[in-house]
Amino acid sequence: MVNLDLYRVFYTVARCGSLTKAAEELYISQPAISQAIKQLEAQLGTPLFNRMRKGMELTAQGGELVYKDVEKALKLLSGVEEKLAELRETPTGTLRIGASASIFQYILSGKIVEYRNRYPQVKIELISDVSPKIIEYLKTDRCDVGFLNLPCADDNEIALGDPICILHDVFVVGKAYAHLCERGELSLGDIGRFPLLLMKEHTVARTSFENYCRSFGVKISPSVEVDSWDFMKRLVTHGMGIGCIPREYALRRLQEGLLYELNVQPTLPLRSIGMALPADSNKPFALRSFIGLFEDNGQPLDAE
Repeated sequence: MVNLDLYRVFYTVARCGSLTKAAEELYISQPAISQAIKQLEAQLGTPLFNRMRKGMELTAQGGELVYKDVEKALKLLSGVEEKLAELRETPTGTLRIGASASIFQYILSGKIVEYRNRYPQVKIELISDVSPKIIEYLKTDRCDVGFLNLPCADDNEIALGDPICILHDVFVVGKAYAHLCERGELSLGDIGRFPLLLMKEHTVARTSFENYCRSFGVKISPSVEVDSWDFMKRLVTHGMGIGCIPREYALRRLQEGLLYELNVQPTLPLRSIGMALPADSNKPFALRSFIGLFEDNGQPLDAE
């Protein structure tokens, strides 16, 4: 088996012409340098140096014959190492991001645009699916980073970081039910007397709402179930009833006066969005650069 360290010692001694100088350059002892040369000579079956009073000289039938080839090989390997180091410190390749359509739209769209502007050479692959599927993709190397609706079950194959965004679920109405705002504080019982729009069953948002109602001994059935926050906002805006939605996803319509937030007490529990990575995974620079965008996390977009 080729021992590259021996050849590096040989090349350094030949270039420096001295065991002492080679030892200083390689940060190893002179006896270790001398032993490495003897070991390489034994492996090749020929002397490589003439030991001169003033230093080390390549032998005509050994050292001079292999020097150029060793130099070429080591420079080639050095180029490979430099390219690999560059890959670790330069965003290249493909970044696979997994999240639900809502998280892409409201939480990640601005960050993805910012990342593309900074690193246009990176190909970005967006994988849109529900949180349980994104977890599966992370565990089977079909996704580099995922963004999940929390809470989710513990999984030792997934490394879950701190939340990147807090969601405040609120009750909203359109102009047809805006008079409810004049009644001041409302209870869950009050809400139950009007048509209610909720996300479909088995979503994190729906489960959170049902747990909230159950904790107060109240059961409320929705009049309409939807699978899109945009669709819910549209229906509520046109007077279909009361919608339960994260305030962060409805900011624009609330600010424009198309939706109105009701004062329902007690308030709904907070939810959050978390970033997840495969446990013990390597993080190339492209991925580390994307993760770094969330260190200074701003408000999510409400891209209607």
